[in-house]
Amino acid sequence: MTDNVEEPNNPTGDPTQATPPDRTKRPPPGPAETTPAPTPVPPQPYSWGPGGSPAEAPPPGTAPYPAPQPGATAYGAPINGLAMKRRNPFAAWIGLPLITLGIYNFVWYYKIHKEMAEFDPRREVPVIGPLLVLLLLGWTFIAPIISFHNTGNRIRAAQRAAGLEASCSPLLCWLLWLVFGLNVLYMQIELDKVVDRYPGAPAHTPVPLYA
Repeated sequence: MTDNVEEPNNPTGDPTQATPPDRTKRPPPGPAETTPAPTPVPPQPYSWGPGGSPAEAPPPGTAPYPAPQPGATAYGAPINGLAMKRRNPFAAWIGLPLITLGIYNFVWYYKIHKEMAEFDPRREVPVIGPLLVLLLLGWTFIAPIISFHNTGNRIRAAQRAAGLEASCSPLLCWLLWLVFGLNVLYMQIELDKVVDRYPGAPAHTPVPLYA
């Protein structure tokens, strides 16, 4: 049995001219085995479950769910809010405030913000803050204007969530306040449009959101 020993490179036979073997040579590499790169997983969309809580995302590596469509579900959970209460605009504007010596104005302002917060829990709608502005800062004249303007924007958001055209004007919500408090009449009319979007739905019952 003989060992495979690499002979030195010496074509002349002179032992002094022998060239040491090249130890850096390696056998040619074989065909490289290519492994396909993993396919990146696209980011999963974010949605909301019932009651405004974040819905659970699908397991990693699965295909993303499509965006919710009107009347559809997100991750198997319907997108719902609580229906608002329909009110007579004239009773809210002048009838009940006269009977209660103006106290109903504050009650009404608190209730519409509470109902808008429950109607679309995806949005942060203050409930106590707007009422405190009227109670504590109503004498400043500027604070109520800002509060009524912001309320108009919240009504517009509620109309869009109901799948309606946002017809409420934040400008009119405080300009009409300067004309016999007609802003209450105007805002209640705009809120009743959201209520009429769900005919027959009792107040504080689940209704679907559309946007």
